Amino acid sequence: MTRPITAGVDGTGESLAAVHWAAREAVRRKLPLRVVHAWRYEESLAVADRGTQHGWVSQGVAEAVRAVRERHPELEVTSGVVEGEPAEVLADAGAQAEMLVLGSRGHGPLVGFLLGSVGRQVIAETVRPVVLVRAGDRPEAEAAGRDVVVGQHGGPEDSAAALRFAFEAAAARGATVRAVRAWTLPPVFAYSPGSLKLLDDAGGLEPYEKKALAEALRPWRERFPQVPVAEHVEMGSAGQVLLSLAGRAQLLVVGRRSHRTAVGARVGSVAHGVLHHAECPVAVVPHE
Repeated sequence: MTRPITAGVDGTGESLAAVHWAAREAVRRKLPLRVVHAWRYEESLAVADRGTQHGWVSQGVAEAVRAVRERHPELEVTSGVVEGEPAEVLADAGAQAEMLVLGSRGHGPLVGFLLGSVGRQVIAETVRPVVLVRAGDRPEAEAAGRDVVVGQHGGPEDSAAALRFAFEAAAARGATVRAVRAWTLPPVFAYSPGSLKLLDDAGGLEPYEKKALAEALRPWRERFPQVPVAEHVEMGSAGQVLLSLAGRAQLLVVGRRSHRTAVGARVGSVAHGVLHHAECPVAVVPHE
């Protein structure tokens, strides 16, 4: 079964940017596009009954679809207005999609994304990749010379899903994958220059990290020989290193492990950090 690329729309500028990003990605990957609005009847709007409110929403979805079809007449597009709790509706839609694309409100690099409880819950619970797109996203940002940046950590299996997504995205764009592995010093070495020199003389931690990244990339280089790859190993926190490279990226890809707490579902700290501060679209890919 062919999975569509699904975009959530709610009439806001950021969700419309997400729809257009999803449409371009669907054209690149030769996949259909589905546009979904998660709708709840608002009893507080006394001037409008259920049918009227549904009509307003349906009209907004139809306008978004019309705009996409004008730009991409060759693209197969379907749409739906689904009644229910937004996070549940979007998570269900994402589970049936190749990826789920959502808009995210941004107010500049210092304030970053305003995800809200719905966005956080959807990202944490959806079993497929979720891409967050800012309102200001433009096709020009996908120009040649901008990499698909992906974070890698642990062993080859730990980031396999994120690497697969990054290589597929780069292959569809004719872009370079910039694979990033950040590392920090073990506590025992943190304040001992002498110990660091001994490590360097023995090969050091950085060569070890470079070897680990190369091993993780090897199967994906073989599967996607046409995709150029740049390997980037840097000492520092993963979130900060990824953000330092995001300014010239057309897409930033991170893996995530979600967990539940007393206040609900949460994503990992790296995904949380880049979602709040990266200006390019961010793909959050669940670990397999």
